[in-house]
Amino acid sequence: MASLDQFLADLDDLDDEQAGGDDDAEDDVHENGDEDEDADIDMMGESDVQAKSSSGLLATGRLVELIERIEELMAAGESNNSTDAEYSAIVACNEMVMHVDEEVEAIAKSIKDDYTKRFPELESLIPNPLDYARVVLKLGNETDLTSVDLTGILPSASIMVVTVTASTTSGTAIPEAQLQKVQDACEQVLTLSDNKQKMLAFVESRMRTVAPNLTVIVGTQVAAKLIGAAGGLHKLASLPSTVLQVIGSKKKAVGGMANNAGLEVKHAGFIQRCDILQNTPPALRTKVLRLVSGKCTLAARADSFGDSKEGAIGQAFKDEIEQKAIKLQEPPPPKEVRSLPIPPEASGKRRGGRRLRKMKERFGMTQMRQLTNRVQFGQEEDTTSDGLLGVGMLTAGQHSGKVRVTAKEQKLQAEKNKKQRTGGSSGATNGLASSLAFTPVQGIELVNPTAAKDAKEGTETYFSQTAAFFQSAFS
Repeated sequence: MASLDQFLADLDDLDDEQAGGDDDAEDDVHENGDEDEDADIDMMGESDVQAKSSSGLLATGRLVELIERIEELMAAGESNNSTDAEYSAIVACNEMVMHVDEEVEAIAKSIKDDYTKRFPELESLIPNPLDYARVVLKLGNETDLTSVDLTGILPSASIMVVTVTASTTSGTAIPEAQLQKVQDACEQVLTLSDNKQKMLAFVESRMRTVAPNLTVIVGTQVAAKLIGAAGGLHKLASLPSTVLQVIGSKKKAVGGMANNAGLEVKHAGFIQRCDILQNTPPALRTKVLRLVSGKCTLAARADSFGDSKEGAIGQAFKDEIEQKAIKLQEPPPPKEVRSLPIPPEASGKRRGGRRLRKMKERFGMTQMRQLTNRVQFGQEEDTTSDGLLGVGMLTAGQHSGKVRVTAKEQKLQAEKNKKQRTGGSSGATNGLASSLAFTPVQGIELVNPTAAKDAKEGTETYFSQTAAFFQSAFS
């Protein structure tokens, strides 16, 4: 029992210590007026919205100081301002515009994340962050959108789509505290947009004076970005056209499928946003980009030396670029169809010579082919070993072993045969023939050696008594 009583006493002492510890913790909280780092975390994200609303460019003094400086330069006029002050203000405006765009994009994302509970379809209907912020300020937690006037913010067709979609939306009303924070974020977006417009207006008003020729070619915004990125007009004029072409380019790492394929030019920076390149077909933008960058370099050098303050040089360069761009867009000229020449009435004779004779000899018919094409009258034609083809007069007894006869030899053989035929018809005889004959009766007599040959009839060659046919028949 003693052990049990001692155990219960120890439990009472432990309860007293825990109660005292809780009181001390509460006293520490009340004294410090704030919770420690291990306090509960707000899962609704209200603290993040509050942090975003109190931070950013509007909370810092950079944007406010730049706007005041711009207002002072605008109030002083163009003649009372120094060139260095305008350069520094233009460079600062270019940098601040980029930061403003990033800040607007971040705040707009937080607005969409918070207001999607009330109207989830609104994000897909209005992609522009400025229009989205204006519509959210107008709508709030309103359920009946017929009483909300969106005229001047959206076109009439978009207003009708938003009204119809809001009547069937699945969203619910958000708390008043969260709605107030969303509206404050919308006010920040609109304020940043107004400051951006002031900076762009200042840049446009000063670029006509600082770089008139460059402004005529690429516009005020692109010219201001080029001067700001290069660090001044004189530094921009010292750059070659290939470097000026890539000023402001960024290497993009696309994780998925790109949605701007074919719209942007490779190896190009701010200069690709000028109106000349935007009005050029995508297939020709690379060629026109080289023209624009080269002329921009010349225009910047003219501005740095103070030549043509009215922009005449830049206008001449711009006209030249536009003419060349139009020339590149023209289709190629059609191919000229020419009629065939009139053929001559009579073709001239071809000139002979050694080449022509060689060709005839090369393609001349051989003696074997000539004999194969001929057939002797009254004599059966010989055939090949398989008995399918006839060989004409090409028999074993007529083979001379000569496969090909040249044209020259054929000509000589023809002339020889012609002479022989001519000699026979004129009565010429062989040199061994004699007109004297020895007979036993009269001794020596004069005879005609060709009398027996001339006395034969025309058919005696085939049907004479001495022919082979009769000899074989009567033998």
